[in-house]
Amino acid sequence: MAVAEVLPEFADAFPFEEFNRMQSAALPALLNRDDNVVVSAPTASGKTALAELAICKTLAEDGTALFLAPLRALTNEKESEWERFEELGYSVYVVTGERDLNPRRAERADILVMTPEKADSATRKHETSRYSFITDVDCCVIDEVHLLDSDRRGAVLEVTVSRLRRLCDPRVVALSATMPNIDDVADWLDAPDETTFAFGEKYRPVPLNADVKTYSHGENAFADKYRRLYRALDLAEPHIREEGQALVFVSSRQDTVQAAKKARDEIVERDIPMGARGDYDFHNDAADLSNDTLRQSVLDGVGFHHAGLAREDKNRVEQWFKEGKIQLLFSTSTLAWGVNLPARCVVIRDTKLHDPLEGEVDMSPLDVLQMLGRAGRPGYDDMGYAWVVCDRSDADKYRRLLRDGKEIESRLAAELDAHLNAEIALGTIGDVDDVMDWLATTFYYARSQSAPDEYDAGSDLRQRVSDTLSALVSEGFVEQDGLNVEPTRLGQLASKFYLRLSTARRFADVAERCQDAADPDSAVSVDADDLLTAVAGATEFDSVSARSDEEDAVHAVLGDSVDESLDAGQRKVLAILRSGMTGTTPTELKSDAWVIRQNALRLLAAMREFVDTLGPARYANLACRVEARVEHGISADAVGLTAIDGVGSGRAGTLAAAGLSSPADVVEAGEDGLVRAGLSEGVAEQVLANARDLPVVSIDWGEFPETIAPGDNDMREVTVRNTGGSARAGLRVTVNGREMTAKPSYLGEATLPVAVFGADADELTFTVEVAFPALPLPTITETRSVLVR
Repeated sequence: MAVAEVLPEFADAFPFEEFNRMQSAALPALLNRDDNVVVSAPTASGKTALAELAICKTLAEDGTALFLAPLRALTNEKESEWERFEELGYSVYVVTGERDLNPRRAERADILVMTPEKADSATRKHETSRYSFITDVDCCVIDEVHLLDSDRRGAVLEVTVSRLRRLCDPRVVALSATMPNIDDVADWLDAPDETTFAFGEKYRPVPLNADVKTYSHGENAFADKYRRLYRALDLAEPHIREEGQALVFVSSRQDTVQAAKKARDEIVERDIPMGARGDYDFHNDAADLSNDTLRQSVLDGVGFHHAGLAREDKNRVEQWFKEGKIQLLFSTSTLAWGVNLPARCVVIRDTKLHDPLEGEVDMSPLDVLQMLGRAGRPGYDDMGYAWVVCDRSDADKYRRLLRDGKEIESRLAAELDAHLNAEIALGTIGDVDDVMDWLATTFYYARSQSAPDEYDAGSDLRQRVSDTLSALVSEGFVEQDGLNVEPTRLGQLASKFYLRLSTARRFADVAERCQDAADPDSAVSVDADDLLTAVAGATEFDSVSARSDEEDAVHAVLGDSVDESLDAGQRKVLAILRSGMTGTTPTELKSDAWVIRQNALRLLAAMREFVDTLGPARYANLACRVEARVEHGISADAVGLTAIDGVGSGRAGTLAAAGLSSPADVVEAGEDGLVRAGLSEGVAEQVLANARDLPVVSIDWGEFPETIAPGDNDMREVTVRNTGGSARAGLRVTVNGREMTAKPSYLGEATLPVAVFGADADELTFTVEVAFPALPLPTITETRSVLVR
């Protein structure tokens, strides 16, 4: 079918002139009906055009389309690709965690592009003006719906789509690689038979020859990588010699670089003709690459690709591979889910990978099938060749995967309590009947109907949900009054920060300890290391492992005084956080440090709000300062500098080295002093302006007495003034360590009543404390002494 005949007003939105056989078969269901649609088709068969067809129908009806992409990198790619829609007068807006949200642009967008995680966040906050746009979605396209089977992300996609359907009931178009149980997905989404399509291998544009190859496993894991690399090169070599291309998937970013280096040497040794050294323009273009190793490698026809490369470098590698200038490309698994880069030959060198949070894990079967599906270049190859290289003990497992495929399972059961709590916290579940109604909207329920033995279907399933609800009530996350259920503050906090419930309970206990520590008669104390230990021991870090070469580094950081409840992996997390506060992370821990630190920062932010909500303000301030130190690697004395907007670890370090350790020091130094400290004039001007936006607190004690007679009682007032930018603060007055007055305030100005009384003590020490729960500024304290005589 010609695009111009079917969609004349949208013909320029498609990069081709005719729909292929698969697209033409699904086209009537997408354009002529309003039902939900589920399509399963081989990789590279043209599923993206089906998404675009659904979007075109939505736009033609003045609706808003939401495209759920499996990876953040793919959202950026769609933004670039769909400039075609922009040229037709439609607005495309990408919403991801790495960009500041512009609610007005999101509200006016015709096409929204999001990851499941960001859509989850938006639907949880749909009642706020910032995210209300999510309820205006008329059509939701789920790209790679088989992501439902992902251990980490599947449950998020499942509950997000179910929640979206309850909020605004959009049309759902779900696209997937080949999966055996497409009917389960169709049942979940209420897609009728007429709009459910399972396109088999005959629709693959290039037939696929996939197999498993084994290697001789040795005792040295490092040497095994090279055994697998040589096996991969053996498989790729004949295709490269025939001017084909090979794509080799490895387990990590570092492995892509090391494998490319070793492969270049081996290619020279084998005398394999490749490379584009005679191409003068290519040589000049390669000189613009920012990565030195990549610059040298691509001239020999060998490249590597991973998420850590600069975007321009990645774009060039992708383009050169499409043009055939790079004939051998090493990549991590992310490329399989993103850019369409087919190759005649695909080899999976590594079936196991090191995950900073999980230790050594098997590569997901979904990833394996997605990678292998990249084999075969339409229009160039008559056959695609794909291999899994693995140990002999795993060979049968992968042969079964290639033969039978992978049924898509729900991953909701493992996180049922957290997601049920989230729905109650959001108000989408208000009573016991709603619980079962919600469950019926999930893929978990649909799958349980087709595989009842595996999913405890029927009464057992209802009992499981009932038991989960009872547990939420008994653990303090939910309150139940008859049939009605409501979230507690604890349940709301757990939902807001996406915490596992055991972690939320742990943080609530810490907040309670902080409350106890505020009592001068209590033996309980809480310091920065207690907060770090609570985070390191969170359930989210249960699977972190410490390799043998890391244990000495962990001990060097922590010494012997470590909470015995922490296992080796959690001690590693604690060592990374503690050393990260000063920017001195040991080399042995750096490979996992970034991922662990990013997860820890989310947990520290949650800890801060738990303490802010359930404990004293000064301990919330402590948590805030710890969080800032972990994020920026700055000393305790200078961490207050990071409260200045635009001052991160680099500028804070520059200012601290010049003797400036607080926003007040920055204001006093002035623009000239900041320039002398090492900032450029423009930056100094902005930093100074931002520092002046922070609170400047003074405490006026009024006519406070110096003495009082025994038995007398004198009521006085102390005024706390803020002459800088407004900020939320916790105000507290104590006498001889005992709390007299405590209240939150949005400074401003606040007056605190203080009773001066003649007590048994010879001297009364009054302390006024001002703590900022959400700013890493030092707590401000002033004291006055009154003699009793």
